[in-house]
Amino acid sequence: MADEVKKEETKVEVPAKFEKLVSEVEKMSIVELAELVKVLENKFGVSATAPVAAAAAAAGPAEEAKTSFNVELKEVGAQKIEVIKVVRDITAKGLKESKDLVDAAATAPQMIKEGVKKEEADEMVKKFAAAGAKVEIK
Repeated sequence: MADEVKKEETKVEVPAKFEKLVSEVEKMSIVELAELVKVLENKFGVSATAPVAAAAAAAGPAEEAKTSFNVELKEVGAQKIEVIKVVRDITAKGLKESKDLVDAAATAPQMIKEGVKKEEADEMVKKFAAAGAKVEIK
């Protein structure tokens, strides 16, 4: 009888003080259970997400886990107009906004784009380098 699959049921011992509560929970639908979880999370300021998954994600190497990067303009260089063109091309901002961003980079680093893939960030670095600017991937 290989075609038949037997499902094992594990018997869970419920303490007497929780029998009524467990009985009530067993009668609830999935939607009601989800709603109950949300109410309990809000009431007690907790989360029902598994802390094991969060700990495992934090334990892994940061470089391997990172999938999105930020590109920051550090220095404009001598070809300011070319840098403005690159900023316009990458960000789809208007001429004034792009110029303002490049001007601001003269005093402090400016974020060009956030949350991009590694390949896209590398392409941006190449474009800025060709224009004579210095950028950093974070």
